[in-house]
Amino acid sequence: MNDAERQHLILVVEDFEDNRFMMRRLLEMCGYRVTEATNGREAIEKAERERPDLILMDLSLPVIDGLEATRRIRQHPALQHIPIVAVSAHDTRDFQAEAHAAGCASYVAKPVDFDHLELLLKRLLAADGDWAEG
Repeated sequence: MNDAERQHLILVVEDFEDNRFMMRRLLEMCGYRVTEATNGREAIEKAERERPDLILMDLSLPVIDGLEATRRIRQHPALQHIPIVAVSAHDTRDFQAEAHAAGCASYVAKPVDFDHLELLLKRLLAADGDWAEG
């Protein structure tokens, strides 16, 4: 299977089971493969081990919060190209700026508008590592 035929792997980092389930189902319906993490530490470990194509990172997480997990993922040279999308109910400009400063490529507010998310994922995955918003 070549890269064009391969399904993209998305790491969904979310501590609430219902939210993870819904996100997994919607992403799988769009043809993505999904792996999951329930806290920031697990997100870092899964990113290192599974090398996802994109990470959807809830910012309010137990153990290590999403901002710190993003910073730590960004410190790994082999993971720096992976776009990370912050997903949070805290939809203020300050919080969005903090997410971008931590290394997030984009920010999606909860409740998630899945049509918008699907377009964003396609754009970020097509960017081939050149996703940084300037």
